[in-house]
Amino acid sequence: MKKALLQVGIGLAFALGCFAAGADSGARRQIALSFDDAPRGDGPVFTGEARTRELVAALDRTGVQGAMFFVTTQNLARQGDAGYERLRHYAAAGHRIANHSHSHESANRTAAADFLADLDRAEQTLRELPAFSAYFRFPFLHEGRPESRRDALRDGLTERGLTNGYVTVDNYDWYMQALANEAAAAGVRIDTPAWRDAYVETLLHAVEFYDALAVRTLGRSPRHVLLLHENDLAALFVDDLVLALRDAGWEIVPAEAAYADPLNEHEPDTLFLNQGRVAAVAHAEGASPRQLVSAFEDEEALRAEFVRRGLLDVDHE
Repeated sequence: MKKALLQVGIGLAFALGCFAAGADSGARRQIALSFDDAPRGDGPVFTGEARTRELVAALDRTGVQGAMFFVTTQNLARQGDAGYERLRHYAAAGHRIANHSHSHESANRTAAADFLADLDRAEQTLRELPAFSAYFRFPFLHEGRPESRRDALRDGLTERGLTNGYVTVDNYDWYMQALANEAAAAGVRIDTPAWRDAYVETLLHAVEFYDALAVRTLGRSPRHVLLLHENDLAALFVDDLVLALRDAGWEIVPAEAAYADPLNEHEPDTLFLNQGRVAAVAHAEGASPRQLVSAFEDEEALRAEFVRRGLLDVDHE
């Protein structure tokens, strides 16, 4: 779904207004951090091992406990003992480990029996690790199409004692990392204040967008779960993100506390599931999909924003 670029400026202005309102209200809205695809390989700034150390240090500096790292176990197969050691490092720092499948296939394109077998393969490995939590996050947030497959997978999770590790705040942090990779390949430093501001402000925009949607749909701000990926931008700037969230009136809570929200019991009857739980509930209640996707969840709009900020070469487009 493409957005007019005008929406970007409008959306950012809306978000900045929300930040001020949140900071002034005195009410501490709650949000948890979650990281997908752990343990990822080397990036343009960090080796995999260094990234884990940086993420743990950043979360320690800001006092964040109980972040949840969703593991794709084929990454462990590629990294061997070093990958397992990274997961143990997250666990020792007070964070949780959960299942993100073995092969990272889309449930929309995989037969239910095959998808569950892949999930089970990951589960056999992860249950042996410390700080394991019985949550499963669908790759790509694809929870199965058509309805028969979706329902078979929901039943499969229940039979295995697993809870859907849904998100409430979707975003394109994965594409921001792709843009950072592009910039780094061109010789541009990405560990700079300008890249920090772009990362933090874009994610704050997503948080406020989905919280406003939640308030309209649920009549309240739930305990949110923010989708992030275990990548170099997160290692560089997650501490800045946490401080900005707190300044905007957010309290960072453990992921398991966020999943204790009543929203966890609400599995909406819709196939519009890959924008997260809040958007799915809104869609099931009649909202148009065009109302449920934030302005920066679009590659063209996000690239244009990073070009506008001077972070990318406009001639590359």
